Amino acid sequence: MAAAKGDGAVGELELQAAIGFNGHVPGGLICHPDREHILYPLGCTVVIQHLDTKKQSFLHGHADNVSCVVVSRDGMYVASGQVTCIGFKMTDDDDDFYLGTTSGDVLKVNTSSKVVTACGPQKKKFSMRSDDLFFIGTNKCQMYRSAYATFKEELVAVCHTEAVNDIVFPEGHSDLFVTCSTNDIRVWYTPERLERLRVTVPNVTCHAVEVTRDGMVIISAWNDGKIRAFVPATGEPMYEINNAHNLGVTAIAATSDCKQIISGGGDGQVRIWNIGEKTQKLREVLKEHRGAVSCIKINKNDKEGVTASLDGTCVIWDLVRYVRKQMILDNTLFKCVCYHPGEYQIITSGTDRKIVYWEVLDGSAIREVQGSLSSSINGMDITSDGASFVTGGDDHLVKLWDYKEGTVTHVGVGHSGNITRLKICPANKYIVSVSADGAVLIWKYPSSG
Repeated sequence: MAAAKGDGAVGELELQAAIGFNGHVPGGLICHPDREHILYPLGCTVVIQHLDTKKQSFLHGHADNVSCVVVSRDGMYVASGQVTCIGFKMTDDDDDFYLGTTSGDVLKVNTSSKVVTACGPQKKKFSMRSDDLFFIGTNKCQMYRSAYATFKEELVAVCHTEAVNDIVFPEGHSDLFVTCSTNDIRVWYTPERLERLRVTVPNVTCHAVEVTRDGMVIISAWNDGKIRAFVPATGEPMYEINNAHNLGVTAIAATSDCKQIISGGGDGQVRIWNIGEKTQKLREVLKEHRGAVSCIKINKNDKEGVTASLDGTCVIWDLVRYVRKQMILDNTLFKCVCYHPGEYQIITSGTDRKIVYWEVLDGSAIREVQGSLSSSINGMDITSDGASFVTGGDDHLVKLWDYKEGTVTHVGVGHSGNITRLKICPANKYIVSVSADGAVLIWKYPSSG
């Protein structure tokens, strides 16, 4: 489990819950023989979930997507296999080879005669009891439970069917979080992993989502160039800003007084919008970036902000005079940026796999650490006290860092898709990470002891 801080060892983040289901694995949803649990693959993890309490446990060990899973008849053993690129090589003295089929049979074939010499396992005849249940998993990543007697279905679990692009906690609330994906925005209740609200906008993709500090509005950035706002409690539309950006809205943030929205687009422009009770007016257009804006952060007094772009620049803005204060240049595609709570430093990362600390005052680099050995870092978040921050990216790992030391203290293994964003909840109870395979993983934030 978690290693003591300062002993040089890296602890393991505990996976507390998972929201997601790979509906594309044939026969991947299994009812355990005890009729109290179900098993299913999610990324490189096998999830075991109690039907009534919804309590989950996890089987780890795979390095890629779980592609098959089976339970022994007595329920004592679980076997699973994963996607692999390593081909099967048969030695010269092999007389037989084995084939697995989609029907669950294993065939033994003689290499010389090319004849099936055996098959198994032997199957019992099917018998149905009036109280029997069966489970259905769809390629839309939904689970249903039904009784043979009534054939009436009950929705057991739902999750995103496409890449999850962003996640945000409302200010001061750890028990609710919001995610966005293609076609929808969803609000989740963290303790029970339940979907509380779904806002559906067909045939478009939501790139980023934010909740205003007062908790009264969900604002969202969409690939059709619109900014859409919704009521968090009901999902009802509040307003739309049409043609906010020509090449889609790619990033969004709101000031703490809830009177302005700052948006970034695929065109590289940063736009400031004045939000009134019934009106939304463009206040200013800032043109410094030449590539898509990937992340926007605003400081606590709303007088300064920073934007990261795929053109290799981060710009620190004066939001009173609407001018550039500092421009940071690096040989990378910036994916994420965070203010330290003291607001004298920012940290950035992107495709060069490095995490860089910068001085806000003059834009100078003061520290650089290797964030990943192999892949881009796509998301980061920092604790309210600035002691730790978390990163995730294309290496599928969630990493918790000590800010002062610049070292990894804990690592979470569970995703099989590229991590797109992640957040630490306000009370430092959870870390929630989302990924391109539609998974939402909830990690227990390690105790300081």
